[in-house]
Amino acid sequence: MKTITKKLSNGLPVIFVDTEAFPSVTTMILVGAGSRYESKENNGIAHFFEHMAFKGSKKYPTAFDISSKIEGLGGAFNAFTAKDHTGYYVKAPVAHFEEVADVLADMLLHSKLESQEIEREKNVIVEEINMYEDMPARKVSDLFDELIFAGHPLSYDIAGTEQTVRSFDRDTFVEYIEDLYHPHNAVIIVAGGLETKNNPEIIEEKYAPVIENKFGSWNGRKKKTYIPFSSKQSNTQLRIGFKRTEQAHFCLGYRAFPFSDPRRHALTVLSAILGGGMSSRLFIEVRERRGLCYYVSTGRELYQDTGYIVTQAGVTNNIDQVNQAIQVIIAEHKKIAAGEVSKEEISKAKELLKGRLLLSLEDSYRVASLQGSRYLFEERTIKPEEIMTKIDAVTKDEIIALAKEIFTEERLNIAIIGPYRKKDIQI
Repeated sequence: MKTITKKLSNGLPVIFVDTEAFPSVTTMILVGAGSRYESKENNGIAHFFEHMAFKGSKKYPTAFDISSKIEGLGGAFNAFTAKDHTGYYVKAPVAHFEEVADVLADMLLHSKLESQEIEREKNVIVEEINMYEDMPARKVSDLFDELIFAGHPLSYDIAGTEQTVRSFDRDTFVEYIEDLYHPHNAVIIVAGGLETKNNPEIIEEKYAPVIENKFGSWNGRKKKTYIPFSSKQSNTQLRIGFKRTEQAHFCLGYRAFPFSDPRRHALTVLSAILGGGMSSRLFIEVRERRGLCYYVSTGRELYQDTGYIVTQAGVTNNIDQVNQAIQVIIAEHKKIAAGEVSKEEISKAKELLKGRLLLSLEDSYRVASLQGSRYLFEERTIKPEEIMTKIDAVTKDEIIALAKEIFTEERLNIAIIGPYRKKDIQI
């Protein structure tokens, strides 16, 4: 896998990754824009603009023009919005790279933002919000963020609220784009079978000129900054989302640290030990041995200034069994903090993480996402071998020390959706 990074004349970074695989390519644009850059008044604008980018541009006036063009090239396209970035991508045969780049550039640099399309899309997004309200397995993670980041933009729902969404007009989008959509707050990634092995000059001769031609006129501006997050938590926090469900869903997590912290690899290994697969501690203890849940998993979410490790589970809504599941999970945390973790367990978790990384890199979309997000937030690309080396370097003592520091009552947060009151939950 060969990676080459260049900058256009306007400062826009472009990453070319030759996967030396099939003659297909993922062209992705990541922008440092998401709900953490929003206010209470424009919450949801990042997600809304992601939708509007596909609703028509100068050269491709309608949503049909865009979709039929991409699909007519044999391509697949989509987009996503996160707390701290937004992504747009097209995956298509490499022979159609120039046409794909043309569509993406026109969508983002010349979006029409017609008022009638904005009004029509408001109903679509409100229904999307309503859909998530009816999906407690997804909604509970939003509830957890509202708890752990209370009062801060990181607590905002990415989709916004019905009230904010319905208040947006064209000026809202124009102001938002001017603040965040510019070359110094974005990165383009071109990943796939670029054939640099057979033609070492192909990046300079074919791909880079196309990107320069399509995106070189993008105007540069100063990046809008985000509001830093700081925690004042000193006791366990509990949030109940009362809903008459057939299954209780909860997130149980602890405050951690930003993604720049060198302990992030130890945190990743720790999360894999706890709930990284069907042979993980929590899957065995909560599901297999006690039959308390259908699903249980552990992961971590790290941002530029904060982060957390969290376990999510779907448990029968019997309150005694909900409380038992919570106590079992907390007990496993305490065991690791007390040193009860074997070298074999750590080794298995490391192999799981490395294997999943390698399997994910079979997909050019995953390659583009990995390299693009690294560059967007750290201004560097990374070799998969470097990640695996750092995972291998994590020691038992580091895992225990990290668990001892993080798994405390002062850092604990629990969000639950189900037919309960706070007095029902035993912590």
